[in-house]
Amino acid sequence: MMMAKLKGLLAAVTMVCVLPGVSSAKEIFIAGVNPQQRPANAPTVTTVKKTNEWYKKALTGVVPPYPYSLHFLENQGNWFNPFMHPGMTGPYDIRGWHKAR
Repeated sequence: MMMAKLKGLLAAVTMVCVLPGVSSAKEIFIAGVNPQQRPANAPTVTTVKKTNEWYKKALTGVVPPYPYSLHFLENQGNWFNPFMHPGMTGPYDIRGWHKAR
């Protein structure tokens, strides 16, 4: 009986201590709650710097004259593009990404 009263008292004291902090806490940002809405304070990329090294990597294994189909590289932003990363090995490595250098 005494233990049950002690547990109840402990729960009440805990709630009294915790609840005021919760109600006055600043609302935090949780990603994915509104995926259709970009957060107002989200950073915005305004420019993409494409150096010679960037083009060299992007065009690995492609010989000039470059086909027009690679024109998409001019519009490539700072997002992931599987064209710029090594893929499968062996006979599927047509661009030579996995060749010993």
